[in-house]
Amino acid sequence: MSCIQPEIKSRLGLVHVYTGCGKGKTTASLGLAFRAAGRGLEVLMIQFLKPPENYGEHISAERFPNFTIFPMGLDHMVSEVPREKDIAVARETLARAKDEIYSGKYDLVILDEINVAVDWKLLDSDEVIDMLRGRPKNIEIVLTGRGASREIIDYADLVTEMLMVKHPFDCGISARKGIEY
Repeated sequence: MSCIQPEIKSRLGLVHVYTGCGKGKTTASLGLAFRAAGRGLEVLMIQFLKPPENYGEHISAERFPNFTIFPMGLDHMVSEVPREKDIAVARETLARAKDEIYSGKYDLVILDEINVAVDWKLLDSDEVIDMLRGRPKNIEIVLTGRGASREIIDYADLVTEMLMVKHPFDCGISARKGIEY
């Protein structure tokens, strides 16, 4: 692994939001992660709402010594009425995210599906923003997931909305290994 050039790290510190109903939010964050890892930056992805299963990104990240993924979800998607265990797991995941971000070990941290956790009322926008405000300087943060709150959008430096125009799910094609997961 190459040394990080000081000018790369000195220019980090922005907050990105990838949201919207279209496909590609996690995929876009992974593209950024692999670009950063390729430049020698330390990358962490913490996955809200995703269990530790055999996702393709986990297999790929293992090939990079400077890219770590922590899947911290349960084995189910939360229903419209969150259960206490779902709230507890989301709060534990946010606490872990804060610990990892504040440790200073990482240059890029992706909080995958955190916007969904906020949208489903498992977390509150204000607590997420407070955590981000107190983070060490020069850590780039990415928040993914549909339904990003107005507060998070307003706080972010970069916001991209994925728009669904057409999707194979509409024709009955289910998620495929290597493409959707």
